[in-house]
Amino acid sequence: MAMHELVRLDACRLSTLIARREVSCRELMSAFLDRIEAVNPAVNAIVALQPRDALLAQSDAHDAMLARGERMGWLHGFPIAVKDLAQTAGVVTTMGSPIFRGNVPAADGLGVARMRRAGGILIGKTNTPEFGLGSHTYNTVYGLTRNPYDLSRCAGGSSGGAAVALALRMLPVADGSDMGGSLRNPAAFNNVFGFRPSFGRVPKLPEFDLFMQQLGVEGPMGRSVSDLAQLLAIQAGHDPRSPLSLDEDPSVFAGSLDSDPRGLRIGWLGDLSGHLAIEPGILELCREALGIFSAMGCEVEEAPIGFDCERLWNAWLVLRSCVAGGALSAHYADPVRRALLKPEAVWEVENGQRQSAHAVYRASVARSDWFRAALGLFERFDFLALPSAQVFPFEATRHWPGEIAGRAMDTYHRWMEVVVPATMAGCPVINVPAGFGGPLGLPMGMQLIGRPRGDLATLKLGHAYDRASDWVRRAPPPEPVSPD
Repeated sequence: MAMHELVRLDACRLSTLIARREVSCRELMSAFLDRIEAVNPAVNAIVALQPRDALLAQSDAHDAMLARGERMGWLHGFPIAVKDLAQTAGVVTTMGSPIFRGNVPAADGLGVARMRRAGGILIGKTNTPEFGLGSHTYNTVYGLTRNPYDLSRCAGGSSGGAAVALALRMLPVADGSDMGGSLRNPAAFNNVFGFRPSFGRVPKLPEFDLFMQQLGVEGPMGRSVSDLAQLLAIQAGHDPRSPLSLDEDPSVFAGSLDSDPRGLRIGWLGDLSGHLAIEPGILELCREALGIFSAMGCEVEEAPIGFDCERLWNAWLVLRSCVAGGALSAHYADPVRRALLKPEAVWEVENGQRQSAHAVYRASVARSDWFRAALGLFERFDFLALPSAQVFPFEATRHWPGEIAGRAMDTYHRWMEVVVPATMAGCPVINVPAGFGGPLGLPMGMQLIGRPRGDLATLKLGHAYDRASDWVRRAPPPEPVSPD
């Protein structure tokens, strides 16, 4: 089946066409559902897909609203499939776990509710690893999500289904979440954009822990920076039930992203002064991408991190197991449910159980010291840059890379240590496509880290790079062949 022209368009263009009634919501829905039918079986990115008849009926209702002069928002009539960690009223939410195989929530999570209020039509979910643990999207409920650039390779994670659906034009935009790179790694592996907002920019509800969980965030993904900024304007905004959410007007993200990048200073952190093991070819590819910033008039220079990276990593291990393992502790305590947890989930719980209150305090102090060190870097630089991953997309049959460049990985997520500095600083960070490399010519991305709460400035620099590089539009994935 030939790809419908509508699914090739940027979401901003589609939103305008819908608002002008030059394209109907039914036409848009039909085009994307046809695309999903044609290519999703090969990659398994979208799961829990809802019946076509029901979705078209909702599209007709959205068309009727437009005929009456009513428009819900930027997403009016858009098909949306949300990450399977988000609660969706009336649609199964498994979190990739057999424990929740038949779980159908009674209410939407806050992010889902905001997207629906802006006119989005929920068509299903995007696949994720079990409880979002690990940057490789597979689980025992829905199976494996494959990389569209090479079906034998992984899609990254934990927002892997979202990134693949975007890359193959099955969705106009997508949501995701990120604690350990889950909006950055899959975006890098699939040649799209992913944005991890400043902590508190996008409140997450429901949430059992409203105060200690200060590592994970929700955010947007898109095929252009303009698209993801428009989605961020919908996701962001204070909610009184989320005490740490930022009380700043999110509409700024829906405005123009045009800016003059000349004179902006970018500090290249590289492999963190030799601390990180990185697959050959990645640093070189990112340096080539940095050349685009130089051509745009930015000042790019090497930047030693100036902090004990092992201390930062050990603090991350403690804090992550405190919140991730703590959230899973009730399942672990039940022998029946514990048997259904994957080994990485058990590891997080047990690692958390080994920590004392004083260890958590020391980890928080280390994080605070890193934040102060990062502020020192931002006195010299406007942005910091790092690769988005330490390996190119690896074999889909592997659980995780046990070794990089001859160096053994001592945990299931050490191979993604490169994302930890931005997470631990709570800064905004965008993955931008850096091109293709390695022996198989697979995608890679680069992190642009902005100053604390400098989300808009980070998006503006990403937008300038998007227009200068044009990676997403000039290098789409090949048409996948569905398995027999």
